[in-house]
Amino acid sequence: MTETQGELASLSKYIFRAPRWYTTVALSLVIAALAGVAAFDSQYVLEDAWQGVFFIGVPTVVASLGTTPVDRYFGGQLTYSRSSLLAFACEVVVVVVLVAAGVVAAVTGRFGQNFVFDALIAALGLVFAIRFLVVLAVSRDSPLVAAIPASIQTVTAGVLLFVYSGTMNYLMTGGRLVNAYLSRPAEAPPEIQYAFAPRDFVLLVSLTALYGVAAYGLVVAIDRPWKRSLGVSVLDFVSGFIGHIAEGTRELEDFFEQIGEEAVVPVTVLAFRNLDDGEEKARFVLPMIHPGPMGEIGGGNLPQRVAESATGLAFPPHATAGHDFNLVTEREVDTLIDAAERAHASIDYADRATPAVRVQEGEAKLLGQAFGDDALLVSTFSPEFADDVEYAVGLSATAEARVEGMDDVLLADAHNCNNGLQGDDLGHVYPGSKRSFDMIQAAGEAAQRLREADEDVLELGVAWDRTAWRPEDGIGPLGVRVAVLDTGGDRTAYVLVDGNNMEPGLRETIVEALDGVDHAEVMTTDTHIVNTVESTNQVGGAIDWDELVDLVVGLTEEAVADLEPVEAGMASERAEVTVFGNDRTETLASHANAVIAMGGAIAGLAVLATVAISVLIFFLT
Repeated sequence: MTETQGELASLSKYIFRAPRWYTTVALSLVIAALAGVAAFDSQYVLEDAWQGVFFIGVPTVVASLGTTPVDRYFGGQLTYSRSSLLAFACEVVVVVVLVAAGVVAAVTGRFGQNFVFDALIAALGLVFAIRFLVVLAVSRDSPLVAAIPASIQTVTAGVLLFVYSGTMNYLMTGGRLVNAYLSRPAEAPPEIQYAFAPRDFVLLVSLTALYGVAAYGLVVAIDRPWKRSLGVSVLDFVSGFIGHIAEGTRELEDFFEQIGEEAVVPVTVLAFRNLDDGEEKARFVLPMIHPGPMGEIGGGNLPQRVAESATGLAFPPHATAGHDFNLVTEREVDTLIDAAERAHASIDYADRATPAVRVQEGEAKLLGQAFGDDALLVSTFSPEFADDVEYAVGLSATAEARVEGMDDVLLADAHNCNNGLQGDDLGHVYPGSKRSFDMIQAAGEAAQRLREADEDVLELGVAWDRTAWRPEDGIGPLGVRVAVLDTGGDRTAYVLVDGNNMEPGLRETIVEALDGVDHAEVMTTDTHIVNTVESTNQVGGAIDWDELVDLVVGLTEEAVADLEPVEAGMASERAEVTVFGNDRTETLASHANAVIAMGGAIAGLAVLATVAISVLIFFLT
């Protein structure tokens, strides 16, 4: 992960799930009642609360329940949960503006009640602008069509104010029928009666149009670089992101699919089966894909899907691939699973293997074992910080091992030591870096030593604990898994934790605590399920280290006790999938970060300009 990608990943702290629409509606009514108690001053508190519900809550309820059918009538896709959450957020905006105006009026003593009502008019115009932006982004309608569902909350509030403020008394028409339905000031609280004249509603329409035009102009200004470089609209990204964070939908995948590129990736399988009955005991599966970008979007849940497809205990370690090799949709995972099954079906098994070898070149350390002409290699840079290893670096390291006599090579990135998103260098191992050459040379040396090593009878023992930890603790659904390989008395433990990287020093603490084995390596799956909670939710950041160490030690002892003769084999297949593509992740991240940085400044200027125009309009009228 680069620094730019890290800045984008830090936005995951804003991810949440939208409550059900009826929960949001109930909460909006409570807020409206409290605002009524604060704003109105009748003889009874309950009457104040009811007036707040009627004049503040009713527009929110109407917008919550009415926006979705209107939007869908025009081909939009707003759900009731989203529309109710949007209406509630706009209600909060109105309440905050009114409270702020009331405080200013009370503290300064220079502004009367009309100032508060002017603030209400401006707030209703602002509500339209906010709703207009969201509807435009989510439903991707034309501006004129999006304005219809976006105006519901403002129009409803305006109608209620028109009817109950006595505005009709200012108009020349006024028969009994008109007065009965369009002029009912006697039933409104004193604060509202006769507060609004016809010109105030002209102001409301004018400000609503002004804010809407300003909002659309902001979108056009921000959208232009996205269309030039990526060929997509920023609204597509916003729509998908809102759908994902609010309701967990797959709309974000539709956006990623638009910018994706075709790629051919190797899928390598190392399988172990019992000698006596031929049943599979364990399976290492390594698609050369990055399990991202976040949550269950794309390949974010790849490790679990791989594990569910295996007959024996599955070990899906992290491959040497970065965010450019994120799958664009979860459907692509099926293609990888199919390739893994094809590879598994073509495996030739043997009951002998070499002892493990440990090689270090510069900062790169590799642990490897050979099974005939095939090799399992696990790379780490710990205790130095490291994040993803680029696809090209992994391919080069694998090729170097093949040059030294290996056939199929399963090269896993242990992904077990990083300092989160701190600092300028996030540990990305890219082509041409010293680390990349260290890793490539170490892979060649490990393969050479494995070719010269003697083979012995192979035994395997496995153990697994789902654990009580959850994604918010940095641990995914696969928990902690341990495989111990014994070749002629030489034992090697492979520990796999379902998480995204590890706190510095934790890997060494675990390895040093393991007795009864000659070699050990700790890996993480890099599952991005844990990153719907926090962008740097690494293993060891939220859980007690001693508890994890004790768990791994116990599982290793169980795996040693489970040792039994097995035969092993490895095979690879290629899969054609759609991934983000070369430099697309960096481009997307830089554009998104630019929107956040520059968009805030542009939005600030737009707000200042519209406020200035609003103030001018108020003074001139």
